Amino acid sequence: MAIPDSFIQELLNRVDIVDVVDASVPLKKAGANYSACCPFHNEKTPSFTVSPTKQFYHCFGCGAHGTALGFLMEYQGLGFVEAVNELAKRVGMTVPQETRTVEQVAAQKAAVGMHEALQVAMHYYRGELKKSEKAIAYLKGRGLSGEIAARFQIGYAPPGWQNLAAVLPEYQSDVLTAAGLVIANDQGRRYDRFRDRIMFPIHDQKGQVIGFGGRVLGGDGDDAGPKYLNSPETPLFQKGHELYGLFLARRAIREANRVLVVEGYMDVVALAQYGIGYAVAALGTATTPYHITKLMRQTDDVVFCFDGDAAGRKAAWRAAMNSLPALTDGLKLSFLFLPPEHDPDSYVREYGKEAFERAMQGAMPLSQYIVEKLGEDNDLLSQESKVRFLNEAEPILKQIQAPRLGLLLRKRVAELAGVSLEELEGSLGLKQTAVKRAYQPARSSRKPPTLVRRLIHMLLMRPALAERLDGRLVAGKGVEDEILRRILELMRSQPQMTSAALLHALQGDLPEQLRTELSAELMEADDGLALEEEFAGALQQLRVTWERQVSTAAELLTLAQEKGLQALTPEQRALLQSSRWGHGKS
Repeated sequence: MAIPDSFIQELLNRVDIVDVVDASVPLKKAGANYSACCPFHNEKTPSFTVSPTKQFYHCFGCGAHGTALGFLMEYQGLGFVEAVNELAKRVGMTVPQETRTVEQVAAQKAAVGMHEALQVAMHYYRGELKKSEKAIAYLKGRGLSGEIAARFQIGYAPPGWQNLAAVLPEYQSDVLTAAGLVIANDQGRRYDRFRDRIMFPIHDQKGQVIGFGGRVLGGDGDDAGPKYLNSPETPLFQKGHELYGLFLARRAIREANRVLVVEGYMDVVALAQYGIGYAVAALGTATTPYHITKLMRQTDDVVFCFDGDAAGRKAAWRAAMNSLPALTDGLKLSFLFLPPEHDPDSYVREYGKEAFERAMQGAMPLSQYIVEKLGEDNDLLSQESKVRFLNEAEPILKQIQAPRLGLLLRKRVAELAGVSLEELEGSLGLKQTAVKRAYQPARSSRKPPTLVRRLIHMLLMRPALAERLDGRLVAGKGVEDEILRRILELMRSQPQMTSAALLHALQGDLPEQLRTELSAELMEADDGLALEEEFAGALQQLRVTWERQVSTAAELLTLAQEKGLQALTPEQRALLQSSRWGHGKS
């Protein structure tokens, strides 16, 4: 079943965003609006603003913006349906539903079934841990307390082929194979995926179990298989998207304003045991840009910690390269390499929390790490070695979209290669990176808005004005023209829409940059502005512009009919062909 759009609009009309946000982030009155330090990035001066009249929020620091529905999804990690149900509960509304296709219903049932099966399995494994002396002894030997084991919901999968059949009666169901709990071999025999392993539940951002990581109790696995065994990719679990421990670490990350990315489950758990609760781990795969983006929502300081051996250094380089597309100038990314004989688990147990955090202070910044890595085994003394240096730097520099970081790294590479920045960019085919200014809310820093942009702005301020605008006057083909036509279409179908409801309905149509700009402009706009007069003036200007275009097109059409299209300039032909008279002509 799907939730009708009309209900979403009615819900946003009824709910008060101030109450919704204030329940999670205490707000203070600031003139007509409310403000707080932004919950989506670290700041000391409040730039997060909530408007009770416009019913949306905007951060002038990081650009975060949205409605009450968007806030619940972003801040609490709720899915769309969950956020709708949560808001509906607050205002006493019952969520109606539209009929879904047979395929959609089947997919939803399968997802629910997988969640339930994974939850049952997690409780089963936790119960089995309490019964297993060797599993308990193993965890105690690794220095873990019962409190930490309970916090991370650690369990134990006992030896045996079909233990889960005792707690999951539908053992033959395809749901269990889809969830990664059961394997079916070529002969059709089914058996548990995890056997005789310490079990680490993997949670999504809502705290639901979506998979498991299992570790053998011995050394490197030997006859028991690999040391670590993860759930396979499933509809609920994609390794490249999830980070072990993130759900539990979110508060500690925000308090420390830092996240530590390590390699293994035991590293995360052991660090938490010693008071470092802001650690997470990639799940059997290299760090991805998606991981980086996810972490950036929590903090702008990411420290990667790897073993100091060859495997750890190889993993660190993969993480650095995979993070390049997601880099921003506000993100601090650094790398901590432990001595070869240590991993985070053993290091924190031997030296303690304070020593570990001191080591983090000396972590190597990403730019320094890249330069040092490129310079390994290259003395840069010959022209040939400098060419190799530039060849290896080229794909790295091309992936960095962060303007300031990209510029400084290019300068450093150019300096080491003995060339100028212009020569470097020319020889590698790199466009010069324009350094973007940080977002400035002052109106003076922006270009004067176009007529169409002004109309969009006014309609978002007061959607009811849409009934006075004749859509035939909006004849342009630009992005803003398309948005204005979309607003008119939405208001024709649902005339009672509020500003917040209209912004929500436009989410899929507005480019992110335009949505951020409009959000900032609306938040700054004076609620007492005489919109009626300004809108009337804009309408008159739009009508005059349209009539002028009609007149020009008519003249060009007459000229083309009398003397042929060859008599028109390329610009005139383009204007005629884009008009309603010339459309389709050649």
